[in-house]
Amino acid sequence: MKIKSIISMLAGVAMLFSLSSCFDLEETVYDKIPSDTFGKNKAEVEAIIGPVYNTLKKYFSSNWLYLSECTGDMAINPTRKGGDWFDGGRYRDLHMHTWTPQTGTLRGCWDAATQSISSCNLIYATIETSQSISDGDKKAALAEIRGVRAFWLYCLMDAFGNVPLAVDFKDASLPETKTRQEVFDYIVRELDEIKDLLRSDVSSASYGKFTKGAAYTLLAKMYLNAEAWGVHTKKTNNWQEVVNACDAVMGLAYMLEPSWKTNFQIKNETSREAILSACYSANDTEDKNTLHLRTLHYKDNLALGGTWSAWNGICAATDYAKLFEEGDQRLKGSFLMGEMKDPATGQVLMTAHDRPLVHYIDVIQIEGSQYKGSVWGQVNQEDGYRCYKWPYDKATLGAMENDFAIFRLADVYLMKAEALVRMGGDNGAATKLVNAIRERGFGNASHNYTSVTLEQVALERKLELAWECFSRQDCIRFGTFQNARYLKPDTKGKEHLKIFPIPQTALDANRNLKQNPGY
Repeated sequence: MKIKSIISMLAGVAMLFSLSSCFDLEETVYDKIPSDTFGKNKAEVEAIIGPVYNTLKKYFSSNWLYLSECTGDMAINPTRKGGDWFDGGRYRDLHMHTWTPQTGTLRGCWDAATQSISSCNLIYATIETSQSISDGDKKAALAEIRGVRAFWLYCLMDAFGNVPLAVDFKDASLPETKTRQEVFDYIVRELDEIKDLLRSDVSSASYGKFTKGAAYTLLAKMYLNAEAWGVHTKKTNNWQEVVNACDAVMGLAYMLEPSWKTNFQIKNETSREAILSACYSANDTEDKNTLHLRTLHYKDNLALGGTWSAWNGICAATDYAKLFEEGDQRLKGSFLMGEMKDPATGQVLMTAHDRPLVHYIDVIQIEGSQYKGSVWGQVNQEDGYRCYKWPYDKATLGAMENDFAIFRLADVYLMKAEALVRMGGDNGAATKLVNAIRERGFGNASHNYTSVTLEQVALERKLELAWECFSRQDCIRFGTFQNARYLKPDTKGKEHLKIFPIPQTALDANRNLKQNPGY
């Protein structure tokens, strides 16, 4: 299912692409194949656009996880006893909302997105000028590339607000900052233009590709967040546009998986719920899925029978984990908790500080460990529930095999429910959608709602979508982003914090960029 190919194309832009994609192709190596002969069949065209889909791996495997979950209310990357993960205060700044243009996580996200857009532009130009690709294959491939590029522009606009629109590979000038409104309009226009050019099947052949379902899901995201972003649309009712886009997705062949865990298992490419996925391989050497390393304690592998050496970082925020009710299968499905025992002896493992390795729900500051001028201090190595949503292959070393669903149908159900409630629409339909998600989570109908409220939709999004990079966006849209929470003070009135500063490295490299207000 996952391939590696090396392609050399076009004398003027010759380059090597190391591919690891979701397409069912045999491994092939092409060496200096001229552009006028390469691309004469669908397999070769898919190989050419493989690097475009490889960019999606940068989303979950890079800083975007921290930017969403740690600035929202879902997760925290605490400084562990001994100073591990302080890293100049970058994770403290995310949690405390004290980031600056020098914060490294912001730079990592900016670079991942802008580099991905550049890759899309290059492959787009390559295909657009090719004489060997048929008109039909060319039109379809260019639509897919525009879709992936629109996704990355959406990420940039959501996080940084006012960003460059660099979408022409032939334009070598330094791009200027465009307003969030201009970028929003461009993304919506792109999606409207390509949605009917994209394939609509839900199959192993379309898995991992930017399809009609992905386009409509992203359109739903655009209209769902338009008000929170402060942009205007050309529609009379944004909430109805969300409903329409979600209905278009739900009219395709996607389905809620009967078992919630099917979406996250090691071989999860069979999920009929996945709409757009980043496809990972245990053989990846770049942009790897290293979630197990980022979240697990140094000795958790001993209890789990794994061979990896983890880094003991990100964990669930205490108040977030406490939202899960008894009986919700998603609690144990999302978090690693409790005693970590040595399988050989049955005894609880001990940390390097001679403390039992028990992952408690609370993340507690060690008294007297606070850094100068800050309430942020160190916590014990074992504190906090760890991510366990994507099961860990015992043979995994540095890269996980599990794919990451950037968009999946459960999110679409909840977006439609939210839009219906916000517009005062059919509450019965909204309740039915939320209950479909809830009933699967609990395994029965005993926790179903009779009439759903906006607060209950927000809660269900937390329970269903933990770790899936929606926390910051959801908190902003539901009005809780600036609330006080563990260590973090109330930041109401500081509206500039709803978008991040443009990284200083980007400003230094491009004099045409403008810093966001408030920074």
